[in-house]
Amino acid sequence: MSIGSGDKFSAGPQGLGYIYQPRLALFKLVEQPERTGVLIEGQDDLEFVGEGRTRSLASLKHRAPGSTLTDLSSDFWKSVRIWLDRYKSAGRSTSQLQFFMFTTATVANTSFLSAFLMDTSASTDALPEEFGAAMERSEAQLIGEIRVSYSDLSEEERRDFLGRVSIFDASPRITDIADLLSDRLLRTVRREYRQAVLERLEGWWNDIAVRQIAGDKTEPIYGAEVSDKLSSIAEEYRSDNLPITFRGKQPDGIDPDADERLFVRQLRILGTSTDRIQSAIIDYYRAFEQRSSWAREDLLVPGEMEEYEDRLVEEWRRYKDLVVETLGTDESEEKLVAAGKELFRWAEFETENLRIRERVTEPYVVRGAFHILANGRPLPRVHWHPKFLERIEGILEGTT
Repeated sequence: MSIGSGDKFSAGPQGLGYIYQPRLALFKLVEQPERTGVLIEGQDDLEFVGEGRTRSLASLKHRAPGSTLTDLSSDFWKSVRIWLDRYKSAGRSTSQLQFFMFTTATVANTSFLSAFLMDTSASTDALPEEFGAAMERSEAQLIGEIRVSYSDLSEEERRDFLGRVSIFDASPRITDIADLLSDRLLRTVRREYRQAVLERLEGWWNDIAVRQIAGDKTEPIYGAEVSDKLSSIAEEYRSDNLPITFRGKQPDGIDPDADERLFVRQLRILGTSTDRIQSAIIDYYRAFEQRSSWAREDLLVPGEMEEYEDRLVEEWRRYKDLVVETLGTDESEEKLVAAGKELFRWAEFETENLRIRERVTEPYVVRGAFHILANGRPLPRVHWHPKFLERIEGILEGTT
């Protein structure tokens, strides 16, 4: 259902509002000094925390294209009701609060609300009178409640309160923010990677936003944290690096005893423990999915993965030759298994220098690559048991 369909049961506008909140929070935060923090669903939709005790409460309104804000628009008055309550509880004129409204609508030229616009040159001297007159013209219950609350302020406090209110109309729409963030933040990132970097930054940001909204994270998110995370992500897209995005991920339904893939069978032949086989399955999964991700994002140079695998196979062959050179042609199965265990131990723990790129140091990239090679068909490119290839037909038939 389209957002502008006009169907009264459509949840589209409300859904957009929920998504708009964290996305605009990120956009506005990066406009501020890095020492500024933001709370999502703090004392308002957004709460910006500056140095000292300064706090700016922001209401967000994502409206249909062409919307206009007029004297009695409920968007404005709903925000005023919240702000008045916060103003009083924070100490009135002694508080450090500012009140912002970010709206995609445009304030009507004929509305007294234009005096609240940040870029206006209009005089604010008459604001208290115009504000009061607008309340008197309305019979809405909402504005009636505000009228009662507002009457509790002195004349000086009324001017002080209204002087703290700012409206930012024609604010960026949710569909515009990604491009604006890219222009503002990603100038130093190669153009072909900017979309991927931004998606990862927003993924990280949205996770934190959810924790804040759920109450699991009560501290503000600071601009410096965004800068640090962006720098960390961007570093992964440099020519000597690749992004690592599957750390901590696991496949569903791991069953080392029932898994019949060739690389798992190879490990069972060696008597490898269930726990180590499970780790191997996880490494295989992470490496396989990571490669797929790199390919989708077009991050690999043509032929790069093939050359990397060739290098791993060559190093494996060199160490295999070392391990088996003292074995005889009729060596006992016990010694053959011991040789296979040593070869696998080397692949797991002594190959960290075999990186696809210099700064790709994540262990699962190498370990998983060996398991991918050990899973090759019709024949694996690496194996652990010295006589595995001689016995592979029987192994695939279920015998050893």
